[in-house]
Amino acid sequence: MILELADIKIHAGQQADFERALHRGIEVAIAKAKGFQRYELRQSIETPERYALLIHWDTLEDHTVGFRTSPAYTEWRAIVGSYFAQAPFVA
Repeated sequence: MILELADIKIHAGQQADFERALHRGIEVAIAKAKGFQRYELRQSIETPERYALLIHWDTLEDHTVGFRTSPAYTEWRAIVGSYFAQAPFVA
């Protein structure tokens, strides 16, 4: 199992809309990807515009090759990308 961590900063005041979009994007794009297991979303208490998105994958390749190079990744970014204040840091 591989754990992807995305540190996401969004525009102020868009938390509720972002969370709805993120859950929709997971359902529509990421959850159908090969190797996807589950996800968790955590919001920062000190900085409400900051989130940690944790995605559990079967293998590193399922994330880095299978998903990141697929049309589903483009669809994911189209759903949530407008909320990002900057590009997420993914590790």
